[in-house]
Amino acid sequence: MKARDLAVLIGVILIIVMLVVPLPGWLLSILILCNITLALMVILVTMNMQEALQFSIFPSLLLVLTLFRLALNVSTTRSILSNGEAGGVVETFGTFVIGGNPLVGFVVFIILIIIQFMVITKGSERVSEVAARFTLDAMPGKQMSIDADLNAGLISEQQAKERREKVGNEADFYGAMDGASKFVKGDAIAGIIIVIINIIFGLIIGMTQMGMSFQEAIDTFMRLTVGDGLVSQVPALLISTATGIMVTRVAATGGNLSADVIDQLFQYPKMLFIAAGTIFLLGLTPINFFLTTSIAGVLAFAGYILLQRSKVVEEPDEELEEEVESSAMKSPENVISLLNMDPIEFEFGYALIPLVDADQGGDLLDRVIMIRRQLAIELGIVIPVVRIRDNIQLNPNEYRLKIKGNEVAAGELLLDHYLAITPGGEDDFIEGIDTKEPAFGLPAKWITEEVKDEAELSGYTVVDPPSVVSTHLTETIKQQADELLGRQETKQLIDHLQESYPILVEEVTPDPLSVGEIQKVLAKLLKEGLSIRNLPVIFETLADFSKMTNDTDLLAEYVRQSLSAQITKQYANNEHALSVVTVSGKVEKTIAEGIQQTEHGNYLSLDPEVQQSILKSISEETEKLAIREENAVLLCSPAVRMYIRQLIERFLPNVAVLSYNELEPDVQVQSVGVVNIE
Repeated sequence: MKARDLAVLIGVILIIVMLVVPLPGWLLSILILCNITLALMVILVTMNMQEALQFSIFPSLLLVLTLFRLALNVSTTRSILSNGEAGGVVETFGTFVIGGNPLVGFVVFIILIIIQFMVITKGSERVSEVAARFTLDAMPGKQMSIDADLNAGLISEQQAKERREKVGNEADFYGAMDGASKFVKGDAIAGIIIVIINIIFGLIIGMTQMGMSFQEAIDTFMRLTVGDGLVSQVPALLISTATGIMVTRVAATGGNLSADVIDQLFQYPKMLFIAAGTIFLLGLTPINFFLTTSIAGVLAFAGYILLQRSKVVEEPDEELEEEVESSAMKSPENVISLLNMDPIEFEFGYALIPLVDADQGGDLLDRVIMIRRQLAIELGIVIPVVRIRDNIQLNPNEYRLKIKGNEVAAGELLLDHYLAITPGGEDDFIEGIDTKEPAFGLPAKWITEEVKDEAELSGYTVVDPPSVVSTHLTETIKQQADELLGRQETKQLIDHLQESYPILVEEVTPDPLSVGEIQKVLAKLLKEGLSIRNLPVIFETLADFSKMTNDTDLLAEYVRQSLSAQITKQYANNEHALSVVTVSGKVEKTIAEGIQQTEHGNYLSLDPEVQQSILKSISEETEKLAIREENAVLLCSPAVRMYIRQLIERFLPNVAVLSYNELEPDVQVQSVGVVNIE
């Protein structure tokens, strides 16, 4: 344990010892001076801090100093009542204040106690209580503000984490200060009681046990009591003042208390002239004319100096701002910053501003937070921050989504309407504006609130505009997940995995696979709608097969087979059954013969007529599954799976291609069609 840690522990133990062990007068004097020094240091620190959290130990320190002061009170009281003395410091303080008149000295001392107890201590306690309550009430709003800045791209994840910690620390600090202020109040009350005890019992002991006269007892014990009270109340007054400064300190503007007082009190020099004139007019009354004129002259001179200084400062500032702006426009760094591109951008017309504005009930920012969390769970990647901004170049009700600068989705919303998705059939009698649901392209209508209930009773799925756009965002980002996973994002996933599986990561990267090769494997999985959240299984597979091949296409196929349980659960129904369209042996043989091997990898080369025939057969057969409202799944052998996927990727992107090795043995596969060549 460090020496400074031991010093604090030993100090607390000695405080406890002081409560029960008598101390000599010279040691009491040293401890009393230490108490005054500590109190002076505390108030100086509170005046020089810029924000409350810079002195976060203050509540605990307040408790320790209060205990130390009370222990000193007990020791000095014991010494006064036992020996009729309590060290030179106490006697000197008492003699100085009393000044030959015990009654006047005692009255001054009582006034000092009243000031501390009724004004400073009581005010600090009330401010602490209010500050704690308002800080706790403001926590949710501050957290939402941080999340909004994070989603808007104004701050990074690390900055958001630091600000959240600061908000939590502020709430803890002001809550602790609310409780700590009660110690200050109790200390003041204890000081009053100890003074009364010293006087009453001092007189009794002095006259009965020490043989003093009443006048001698009054002189001795009044002097010692006042001295003892002062040496304890002066530090208590400093600590109470420090407590008041701490809880009344507003968020810092870049300086300490002294700098803020000077800057803000004298920020209007013309007000000093008004004050000077008022003081001068007071000199026309019986008040001392020379005194009031002198003070008025000092105020007027100070106002003139400050006014001239403010003029000198303002002029260069304006010129400096123009120079800075001009040089900033010419600097190459200013042009380079324009090259930065947000990974995800959501732009909207001015009529959709209520979607984002919390004051108008908009909750899109909160929905985006939930989308990022949902996709992190479903896909296993951290979606970058979505930059949300309005764009006057768009139509008022239009919005669009960009991925790495390219528009990938767009749509229109009517905020005063609801989107009613038709249930199918020809009895489409609900009045509304015909449109299409943007996420899945289903036929729909924009309807007013008056016909909302009727539409729901008729079987329509009625959705509010915020839900429409959030669903569109979710589905689009899912489809573009592979574009969002770059090498930097892959490195973050690897680093996160390494915290729990360091040996596994070391076996895979940087040798035999680089970060780029791992990124290609993960991107291939995401492109086909597979989650990469189960990174340990993925890396186990890469560790096994990367020693045999570095072909990312083959490695992705091996990984898919390792994720058979995940794939089966994703496509099979609740009864663990799966309806599929199988690929005939003839088609598989044709595709296998069309595989061309090159030094840059393998690719599929088919006659255009054969290719069109296969695509037509797949399209016709998968439509049967669509009619049955089941997932369009194509089942084939592992050897040709990735080539069939390459074949249909552009024309039938929503058809899942699975191999037999990617399904669990106990799944019930039902073939509803076979792909053949005409």
